[in-house]
Amino acid sequence: MGRWEPDARGRLERAALALYEERGFEHTTVAEIAARAGLTERTFFRYFTDKREVLFAGAGALQGLLVDAVADLPPSAAPIDAMAAALDAATGMFEERRDHAVQRQAVILANPELQERELIKLARLAAALADALRQRGVRDPAASLAAETGIAVFKIAFERWISETNRRTLSQLIHESFEELKAVASGSTSRSSS
Repeated sequence: MGRWEPDARGRLERAALALYEERGFEHTTVAEIAARAGLTERTFFRYFTDKREVLFAGAGALQGLLVDAVADLPPSAAPIDAMAAALDAATGMFEERRDHAVQRQAVILANPELQERELIKLARLAAALADALRQRGVRDPAASLAAETGIAVFKIAFERWISETNRRTLSQLIHESFEELKAVASGSTSRSSS
């Protein structure tokens, strides 16, 4: 591919993910990613600050989408319902790129440094969501509890979504996870006997 062809960012993402899977994250260089994408290292650094950012560059957009969804809800929405609505609003971002999400998660799970970075990203999302709830007048600890719970629900649903073979949507899995949470909170889950 020539350097002047469109979608440089996408080409770099695809090249990086392929190399991370083939060689491992640690053994892949920026030069190799750029070469695989048919671009220069200089072009790589126009889009990403380092090779980790290929995996985490969408965090800002996701945070904005979640926070905006919370802000757009009617004032009567309960904090936990606000979390469910926010997560549901973000599912389209993932559904469009399921294969990418599966690949990305495999790379992250294979590297402790990337797992730590993912946890930091999730903590930042929870903090931003708690702030969005506070802006709506929700006091702490309710704002923090709802936000942390929302991120936990997302994490569980996302893990199920990328490993599912029957291809239920992420939205369906988020709703199921919130229903499970409500059942746990009300004490109505069935306990397995040992």
